[in-house]
Amino acid sequence: MMAHLKEEKPDVLPDFLHLNNLGCETVGGKVLFATDDFFAPAENLLKKPRPVFHADLFTEYGKWRDGWETRRKRIPGHDWCIIQLGVPGIIYGIEVDTSYLAGNCAPQISVQAASLKPEEVPALPSRGNRIGTAASEEELKVAKEVRSDEWTFLVPMSEIKSGNLDIGHNYFPVTSKERWTHLRLNIYPDGGISRLKVYGTMLRDWSLSGLNDLSDLVAMVNGGICVGYSDAQLGHPQNILGIGRPKSMKDGWETRRNLERPPVLKVDDKGTLLTSGTEWAVFRLGHSGLITHIEIDTTYFKGNFPDAFKLEACILSIQEEKDCISQKWKHSCKWKILLPTTKLKPHKRHFFDATFIEALDVFTHVRLTLVPDGGISRMRLWGFPRALSDEKK
Repeated sequence: MMAHLKEEKPDVLPDFLHLNNLGCETVGGKVLFATDDFFAPAENLLKKPRPVFHADLFTEYGKWRDGWETRRKRIPGHDWCIIQLGVPGIIYGIEVDTSYLAGNCAPQISVQAASLKPEEVPALPSRGNRIGTAASEEELKVAKEVRSDEWTFLVPMSEIKSGNLDIGHNYFPVTSKERWTHLRLNIYPDGGISRLKVYGTMLRDWSLSGLNDLSDLVAMVNGGICVGYSDAQLGHPQNILGIGRPKSMKDGWETRRNLERPPVLKVDDKGTLLTSGTEWAVFRLGHSGLITHIEIDTTYFKGNFPDAFKLEACILSIQEEKDCISQKWKHSCKWKILLPTTKLKPHKRHFFDATFIEALDVFTHVRLTLVPDGGISRMRLWGFPRALSDEKK
């Protein structure tokens, strides 16, 4: 069942929106093939920023679009493209954004998926600049070798609604819990889509990791996800679990200025601001484990870094996590302090080893608290994957 979001904000958004976008170009997602890219190339589908519109901007082929838009088809068939996920994993939901495409939006779509080994993917030609072009007969022949028309349907043929402004969101829940590596997006018969977002979690085979193999337990690529937060002004908290070094402030998480700050700021004897207001985010580790090294990175946050932070951890079952999410994390959890309130500096990577960590135990979730507000670009929690003991499950 699909939810159309048009000019007014709904009361309830799909639960899967807090998961990671496995297809985004910033995590390695890429378009391998598209039948047509005449008005705008399929690569735009995977961009991280929201689509934009320029009323007076045209190319030699027509109106400039910040999305994928094909020519008006005058031959049999329909348009489609093949996408390689940046992070293979389980897909829980798909968002089709049609912002600014009123009158040129694809009327219907479907999404198919496959789990392919590298050797099963044909050597397709490099895409390059595809605007104004369509796939050649040779490119189409190579693309058909993967038999993507036979892949599993995650979203059957479904109607989508277009957006007149920057609001045109179509959401599709996915029930399959298999691991996928590639998608085929079909549009019927032609037209445009601004963005395609693939919400899910990385499915890592932890059995291949030894007890002494140090891993970033909260990293997106290892299955870590954000499951709740108090505020996000610029960038979602899930960004801080991203791949590699941050590229800008937008590649991190920044909150608004917390309104509980006192009119006149004071500090304690350690120089930490005295304020009751804080912002927070909760993360589920990719695997329960023992955290031994911590990095908090404020790179790019120079005049808007948090004064301090605190890191706590706990053990939650799947049902307990669901209960906490439904109660917006107002439910009382048995948090233990990993790092007490600790000062931060602007535009700097901060490292803490086991000598700073107060609770060397096995946990499933962590809560990062910013004092009183601000932004960070990355959080790394290195440690060792460990199974929970029977009494803690």
